[in-house]
Amino acid sequence: MRRLSRWAGAALVSALLGACSPGTGVDPGLSKDGSGVVAAIAGEPDQLDPHRTSAYFSFQVLENTFDTLVEPDRNLDMRPALAERWKVSKDRLTWTFTLREGVTWHDGSDFGADDVVYSYRRIIDKKLGNAWRFDGVKDISAPDDSTVVLKLDKPMYNLLSRIGGHKGLAIVNKRNVESGKIKTHPVGTGPFSFDDYNPGESVRLKANPHWWGGAPKIPSLTFRFIPEPTTAVADLEAGEINWTDNIPPQQVERVSQNQDLRLDTAVGNDYWYLTTNQDRRPFDDPRVRRAIAYGIDRKAIVQATQYGNATVNQLAIPRTNPWYTAYSPYSHNPRRAARLLKSAGVRDLKIDMLVTKEYPETVVAGQVIASQLGKIGITVKPREVDFATWLDKQGKGEYDMLMLGWLGNLDAEDFYYAQHHSKGNFNFQKYSSPKVDRLLEAGQKESDRKARKVRYAQAARQIADDASYIYLYNPDIVQVWAPQLKGYKVRSDGAVRFRDVRLAE
Repeated sequence: MRRLSRWAGAALVSALLGACSPGTGVDPGLSKDGSGVVAAIAGEPDQLDPHRTSAYFSFQVLENTFDTLVEPDRNLDMRPALAERWKVSKDRLTWTFTLREGVTWHDGSDFGADDVVYSYRRIIDKKLGNAWRFDGVKDISAPDDSTVVLKLDKPMYNLLSRIGGHKGLAIVNKRNVESGKIKTHPVGTGPFSFDDYNPGESVRLKANPHWWGGAPKIPSLTFRFIPEPTTAVADLEAGEINWTDNIPPQQVERVSQNQDLRLDTAVGNDYWYLTTNQDRRPFDDPRVRRAIAYGIDRKAIVQATQYGNATVNQLAIPRTNPWYTAYSPYSHNPRRAARLLKSAGVRDLKIDMLVTKEYPETVVAGQVIASQLGKIGITVKPREVDFATWLDKQGKGEYDMLMLGWLGNLDAEDFYYAQHHSKGNFNFQKYSSPKVDRLLEAGQKESDRKARKVRYAQAARQIADDASYIYLYNPDIVQVWAPQLKGYKVRSDGAVRFRDVRLAE
């Protein structure tokens, strides 16, 4: 799942900080009408169809409106959701899920097993972005209205995290899809139902009193779109909003010392990367890609974009994740980078780098990277486009280089398969390595955890050596809220859940 920004570019806001000091500002209160939570996010969802979006802003809303069959708890262990229990055959080729009774859609109609089959078949048959998660699933059926059976053609160690790891695998309503309304007026089974959408400004949800997990304690939840992080923080301090994750990175320390706010962090499973279009010369030559990897200074990029609120990493998986592998093949070494370019016969390379203001990190990083690579004879020209155009250009391969991030990763497979298998749905850089394909396929089939970790570690090191992605860092998850907002928890998977919060008087 693509990640949208929680941070703003440092250069855009540093001039605004001089007058700020810890503990100052207006005491944050409730939303203006006092009736619900107002959360500020850094941008507008591209759409609200969980199967078709890959934008973080969309999933911030969808996390609260849709359910999956199973879902991760705070420790990222998979727990019951729409399925209250399941069993696995001895050969691990048949998974039988028993659904909760009495679940209804937001429109009042009954939820049942056919909805699960429809949702999964839609993803598979239309070859949507998460179709790869069903590789190895040969049949999905509903023998009765409360039972769903998945038959596999090979054992799948991580089936639960595949189908429940994030809301891209949400169970959707057939009528809502076929009417076309799901993009802007979704109907789910989650704790909040869609209420109103004001383009360019906000999405409003209302509590679902019939949710299977218990009615939310707040009557409404409004997501306001506030791209400028200094504005989001100022609105929080003024009591105009109750929560935000759009905090200028250089203000994190100041905000953490403000006794009128509650700030918390978690080590995130997200990662940011740089990649080149390997369908274009000279980026099809791994020496050129490695030259870029040696030519950049990751610490400087982290400082410019995150103000230290991130950890440099040369693989995707962070140190705190059990699938972590230690590997750092690239130092900041301009001389070595220049030698690689020379050996590849490349001179006066000009790179068109896609950036977008909806991801402010990319704009700032583009400037830093252009300066760094300029020292080895590479001219980088950042080209700023809107995010929709960015996605279109990426999908069509109309770029030389781009930077972005991923979230929603739990299992080792989530970090590597779709992005680097030669047939991976998100392998937009057109990387192809028979060795990596074999390792990733072996990781899917392997049931022993230690053996799986070995396979994925080998694949990850090869991906780094080939510079399919040039990994940059794992950002911290930093969120802040008014003290009246009780029960909110920051999650390492980046999921923003308001199902259990309440507003104190």
